[in-house]
Amino acid sequence: MSTNRQNISSGSPREPVLGYSRAVRVGNLVFVAGTTSGGIGEDAESQTREIFTRISKALEQAGASYEDVVRTRVYLTHLARDFDAVGAVHGEIFGEIRPVTATIGVSELASPDVLVEVEVDAVLA
Repeated sequence: MSTNRQNISSGSPREPVLGYSRAVRVGNLVFVAGTTSGGIGEDAESQTREIFTRISKALEQAGASYEDVVRTRVYLTHLARDFDAVGAVHGEIFGEIRPVTATIGVSELASPDVLVEVEVDAVLA
């Protein structure tokens, strides 16, 4: 493994079993894995708020912040129903930052109660 690479863990027992990191920093690039609410929140808006709390912690561990985010990807199991609510939370966080983004409808995520998954990429100046 490159000495220029920093693997960041959330402490989830699933990470070593499944062979992934919550985030990886390589040089000035930070990639945060698809993040869910871990079962916290009954609707897409509350799940999204929890997800961005988790993403913020991962970015901070990598020496980054929301201001460094250049791309987001949002996966929704109910695109038409939840797009506006999730988009509003995204807008609260990234309204002035304005990263490129994609919102993708998917048939299912890790479990039936997971409505939203988000991943982000950041570049440190």
